[in-house]
Amino acid sequence: MTRIAAVHGVLPPYRHTQAEVTDMTARACLPRGADRRLLDRVHANAGVRTRHTVLPLERYAGLDGFGAANDVFIGAAVELGAEAIRGALHKAGLRPSDVDLLMFTSVTGIAAPSVDARLVGRLGLRPDVKRLPVFGLGCVAGAAGIARLHDYLLGRPGQVAVLLSVELCSLTFQRDDPTPANMVATGLFGDGAAAAVLVGGDHPAAGDGPEVLDTRSRLYPDTGHVMGWDIRGSGFTVVLDPAVPDVVRRHLAGDVGGFLEPHGLKPKDIARWVCHPGGPKVLEAVTEALTLPEGALDITRRALAETGNLSSSSVLHVLRDTMEQRRPEPGSPGLLLAMGPGFCCELVLLRW
Repeated sequence: MTRIAAVHGVLPPYRHTQAEVTDMTARACLPRGADRRLLDRVHANAGVRTRHTVLPLERYAGLDGFGAANDVFIGAAVELGAEAIRGALHKAGLRPSDVDLLMFTSVTGIAAPSVDARLVGRLGLRPDVKRLPVFGLGCVAGAAGIARLHDYLLGRPGQVAVLLSVELCSLTFQRDDPTPANMVATGLFGDGAAAAVLVGGDHPAAGDGPEVLDTRSRLYPDTGHVMGWDIRGSGFTVVLDPAVPDVVRRHLAGDVGGFLEPHGLKPKDIARWVCHPGGPKVLEAVTEALTLPEGALDITRRALAETGNLSSSSVLHVLRDTMEQRRPEPGSPGLLLAMGPGFCCELVLLRW
């Protein structure tokens, strides 16, 4: 089976309290003298205490349009991505030249040549390394990336595949936009990166990380409007419908139950839940839909509080913390899950 040999998370250098970000948002998004009570309430209820950004807060007001923000994205994504991959390979005991496939995912910036291409020479990856840049999966991409690398390694069990996620959500915040969706986004999302190293079942550097046993993708009909981007001259304008938790309650239990059943498992048998921190209301919906025991999502909630929602990088940070701090008994089942634009869900069954 495919094994997750290592995961390494990286955060940019500028760390802020939620109150500091709220004050910046009020200055940048609300008309002068406007009532900010709604903004304060939304940010206070986001479940976030601190976040990291790729720029000092005072720099964001000077970003003039999408081009300027995207230029920052490219430079920072290469720096953070290199650090994340180096850290993950070091943990796995592997060299850059060992990597056979590099998948790069982000939904907060674009580049051509892609970020993965810019990293090949910088990191010393082989010239024949396979590359797969992916845009548009959003928050689900951390789980979907692991699932697709597993698919690849099933056919090439002696190889090494790396998933890199870099999400610089702060560069998508919209100035002069007092809409509820922007208020939620500015209160919830942060910046970060993560890399995961996966090895096929025949590779000698398998390590003691969890095995990937099975995966499932699910796209829900008539829900494309609930999450995503509207692309405008000012960049990525967030689409966040309040119906997202209702979609989770309506579909998740059936999907998880149907996924686990062929393996002789039920949700109560899962020893560790590695869940993307979509936000307090989404986590409440996940807990209710799956009837999770108290504390099942503690690592996820802590990640949300300490770093915010890092889009596709978040579930990889949660996976890293689970591997390093709350590893269950060997042989125990785990479930990694994330949801994102589409609206969709990705499930990955693990064996520790």
